[in-house]
Amino acid sequence: MLKVMVIGALGRMGRAVCGAVGAEDDMTLSAAVDPAFSDPKARDDFGIGGVPAYEGLEECLEAEGADVAVDFTNPSTVFDHVMACLERGIHCVVGTTGLGEEQLEEIERKARSAGANCFIAPNFAIGAVLMMEAARMIVRHLPAAEIIELHHDQKLDAPSGTALRTADLMAGERPEAEAPPGPEGNPARGMVHDGIPIHSVRLPGLIAHQEVVFGGRGQSLSIRHDSITRDSFMP
Repeated sequence: MLKVMVIGALGRMGRAVCGAVGAEDDMTLSAAVDPAFSDPKARDDFGIGGVPAYEGLEECLEAEGADVAVDFTNPSTVFDHVMACLERGIHCVVGTTGLGEEQLEEIERKARSAGANCFIAPNFAIGAVLMMEAARMIVRHLPAAEIIELHHDQKLDAPSGTALRTADLMAGERPEAEAPPGPEGNPARGMVHDGIPIHSVRLPGLIAHQEVVFGGRGQSLSIRHDSITRDSFMP
């Protein structure tokens, strides 16, 4: 049985991960970590009996073992979480976005020295990954493109990690293209990342959605992915 620890267990994604791990025959939820466990009611409402619950990661690591730690927390804490887990040889799966390049490089060094793996992905839905791959192919032929990403109103970062990763992939394949109109003096144009404008929408009722729009002479092409529920991130 693969022992899985979930960090950020009481968040929207954390709850979904706990349920998904518990439903697998070859995995067991070994521990749940969330600052909200300081409230006894939160422990009662967690709803997964027999799983040790901790307010802090250090306390959990001292008391519990795990093969894998899954982190869906926030950019201000994820780096320290990952480094602490890797130090103990625990493999990490990270869905939290917002890590900087220097932090990613340090995580890679730590993973190599500790002999543990760390998988960091801005989006865990297979459809979103396919959208990124399709965008990387299309931009070779239609280099004029913009990204519109839409998420729930509680998402902390904007643009999303998915949008930034999509733009990075497209920029690596994109032929020479005319520079897009920048946001200077016109904030409605969005943020330009790697030469590609990104527009962020945050509204209640949404989960995670992204559209990439390409324009060419006398034509346009749009590809879109929608996560209707968080179940899309679990497989």
